Amino acid sequence: METRILWGKELAQATIQKVAQEVENSRNQGKRPPGLAVILVGKDPASQIYVSHKEQACKRAGIRSMGFRLPPSTSMDEMLNLIKDLNRKEEVDGILVQLPLPPHLDASPIIEAIDPIKDVDGFHPINMGKLALGDEGMVPCTPKGVMALLDHYGIEVEGQEVVVVGASNIVGKPLALLLVNRMATVTVCHIKTRDLASHTQKAQIIFTATGVTHLIKKEMVPRGAIIFDIGISRVRDKILGDADFEGLQGWAQAITPVPGGVGPMTVAMLMVNTLEAYKKRVGLER
Repeated sequence: METRILWGKELAQATIQKVAQEVENSRNQGKRPPGLAVILVGKDPASQIYVSHKEQACKRAGIRSMGFRLPPSTSMDEMLNLIKDLNRKEEVDGILVQLPLPPHLDASPIIEAIDPIKDVDGFHPINMGKLALGDEGMVPCTPKGVMALLDHYGIEVEGQEVVVVGASNIVGKPLALLLVNRMATVTVCHIKTRDLASHTQKAQIIFTATGVTHLIKKEMVPRGAIIFDIGISRVRDKILGDADFEGLQGWAQAITPVPGGVGPMTVAMLMVNTLEAYKKRVGLER
């Protein structure tokens, strides 16, 4: 069996180009460009790289990027006041707080302070609650990107036995809800799951998002399964995923690579969410 590689790079590029075309059409009607405010606290190297990628994508999509790089000593009051100010600004359609935050900053009240309409990360309790009820409005970017890849490659999940490995609020939980909304039979595994292999061995599609290098090995996967590797970790100078990519060649039916699979889709979906928020705010979408 030849394992199909499910690349996300080309779809991400096409998605951003589509956003750029919509933005250009809107500007031709005399409207302002969409605006995305990105807040980065501290100097975490990985976060700085992620923010840089998002700013570059904004440039390609025609979205105005407003960066707020704050010192590590930034207080809760300063963060909440900044978000309050950005909520009021007409030219700001989306607000993104880059995670993780320094330990003294509690992410929950900061995310809850964002206007749900401007919550382009999809983490606000209102948007997460809507997702749980089947109202897929502002959906978290990585799970949304996974669903776009499923559609792009024609992978049907309805009636399928699927396993989500990882139960974070950012990926695992919202992804499980999206899959349930598409009528998949979903098992969610997490750090307290006692026998992970007993679940993954029964799955037709596996979605893994733990950041544990090579957690998913050939012996844990039924022959012909499809694997979406959403995890990412750095080992020396290499970027690796949760799945043993090389070991699964010729065994899995299809697999997303790391890097180049789900990662580019996350940034692309941020552009899509920002455009959607903008269209609602300027009256292009009711």
